[in-house]
Amino acid sequence: MKLPMPVAGLAFSCLLSATTPVLAASAGPVSPFLGKWELDVKTMPTTYGAPPKSVTYEFVDLRNGRWETRIHIVDDDGGVRDMSVSYRRDGQANSGSGYAGEGDTAAVNSPAPNVLVMSLARDKQLESVRTYAISADGLEMTESAADVDDNGVPFVRNFRFARARS
Repeated sequence: MKLPMPVAGLAFSCLLSATTPVLAASAGPVSPFLGKWELDVKTMPTTYGAPPKSVTYEFVDLRNGRWETRIHIVDDDGGVRDMSVSYRRDGQANSGSGYAGEGDTAAVNSPAPNVLVMSLARDKQLESVRTYAISADGLEMTESAADVDDNGVPFVRNFRFARARS
């Protein structure tokens, strides 16, 4: 069973205003991804299977062009899985840490300010491709997970996240 995996390192320590880009001193606009996101488990695709209790993604700006994505999953039985990856949004491979069921390596690119594309690999084999998009109001994030099933048939599932409030 596939679980929603972050777009290469979800980082949530820099919470943003949901609707207004914040300007850092001479650094330009702050990305709408930065901050914490909570999966709406009630809207998960029925083809996914039993949903976890909760999934939280956090996107953190580590400075110097690096981000970290942190994912925290609480399973229905109370088990916890944490994973993270730090990266530059340049499409190059970066090793992750923690739970590796969805991948041990991620490459992340940002073709637009509100879009991230993540390629996940495990044991040097493609595991899935994830695309993350932020809504115009900055309050919702959609993860589209592309993969193949056990019979080699491709599929895409969408997962909805809401910006976490502190």
